[in-house]
Amino acid sequence: MGELVKALLPWEDPDGFLGGLPAGVETQYYAGGELPALDAVEFYVPSYMGSSEVIEVVAAMPALKVIQTQTAGFENLLPHLRDGVTLCNARGVHDASTAELAVGLILASYRRLARAVRNQEHGEWPSSYQELDDSLADRTVLILGYGSIGEALERRLDGFECDIIRVARRGREGVHPITDLPELLPRADVVVLLTPATDETRGMVDAKFLAQLKDGALLVNVARGVVVDTDALLAELATERISAAVDVTDPEPLPAGHPLWSAPNILINPHRGGASTAFAPRVARLVRAQLERYVTGVPLINVVAGPPR
Repeated sequence: MGELVKALLPWEDPDGFLGGLPAGVETQYYAGGELPALDAVEFYVPSYMGSSEVIEVVAAMPALKVIQTQTAGFENLLPHLRDGVTLCNARGVHDASTAELAVGLILASYRRLARAVRNQEHGEWPSSYQELDDSLADRTVLILGYGSIGEALERRLDGFECDIIRVARRGREGVHPITDLPELLPRADVVVLLTPATDETRGMVDAKFLAQLKDGALLVNVARGVVVDTDALLAELATERISAAVDVTDPEPLPAGHPLWSAPNILINPHRGGASTAFAPRVARLVRAQLERYVTGVPLINVVAGPPR
């Protein structure tokens, strides 16, 4: 490692954004567009939700040692990761934002807030409704992919008087293994997807999975769109047996005219799970801490691929 570590960062004022740069770090700015000199870059933070160019540029960094994402998901970087480069994700950064959104999607669906918005747009105050709104109280919420965001979601659900079922790829105390899903899904009123996008989870929520949900169940996807088989979801929504609230879709962005837009019983949010005021201070703390660790030789955290450093 040289005397000065060169870091390529997506903030024009990294010193201000990070609250000060660690000693020994020299920065360059890149968030797409014209490229700076990249030969000496060792540490790279791609811009948040950037285009493919901010991912593919890693091929032009011969000295690259570390990629630190601003997202919990990292599957888009894996095809571009060469030997010897360490990939770290932003585990923990989006816990608050994503957990809040999951609660919001549940409540918006249960209390039919989209209907209220439509009524407001038309200046209508219905004299009565035929049906009662659903309540989260006394319901069972299954959290599939119980990690740090799942823990944050459970903390926020505490007080809503609902029961929680925790499921992860591997079971542990208080958490069911994913192999228990066939017996757990029929018990759930709400299923919240928080799994990463992997070969194992791609298309996991298929026709068989959806058929195991009870009548009236709500599927909430704040994970990745590819976790859900879109055709299977459309077929199930068409029966109006279940409902869905999604922050992510497959394909994404969802094109105009796609049948999901007009499907019954679905609430679509355009991938805004991490986009809140909670994001910036948390990602700043993470990136600054990782740079400090790197220049001082302390092992990096959140390593998801490549050699530990």
